[in-house]
Amino acid sequence: MKYEIVNLEERTVVGISTRTNNSSPDMEKVIGGLWSDFFQKGIYEKIENKTNYKALGLYFNYENEENADYTALVGCQVNKAENLLQNTVKTVIPKGKYAKFTVKGNMQKAVSEFWQELWKMDIPRSYVCDFEEYQNSDFENAEIHIYIGIK
Repeated sequence: MKYEIVNLEERTVVGISTRTNNSSPDMEKVIGGLWSDFFQKGIYEKIENKTNYKALGLYFNYENEENADYTALVGCQVNKAENLLQNTVKTVIPKGKYAKFTVKGNMQKAVSEFWQELWKMDIPRSYVCDFEEYQNSDFENAEIHIYIGIK
């Protein structure tokens, strides 16, 4: 898979989160449930001060690289986090160096296949923060930019 190295500034994100891990048999259901709640319960519409229309999927607070628990968060980038909704949290995508990948296709399938391939790659991951940035909301023809924190 091709990627480019980018340096990002810090970004503030508000959304809903949970803890999970990649060996959990219900990991996909847990993360899928976050996405479902985010849109079906109107959380996306209610988040104030969005910087753009893009939805984000974050992975951070890794306990032991990709093989242990981490926090998954579905949210939006905001220019200031105030008046947080009940059950939402604020977090920060840290400033730093990221490998940026672009995937296209069915949202769920393209992202799932991306992660399967990434885990086989030899990239100097930092395990500080990784995130998906959904460029559009076309489920079948999505464009997703995926940023992997690197050392």
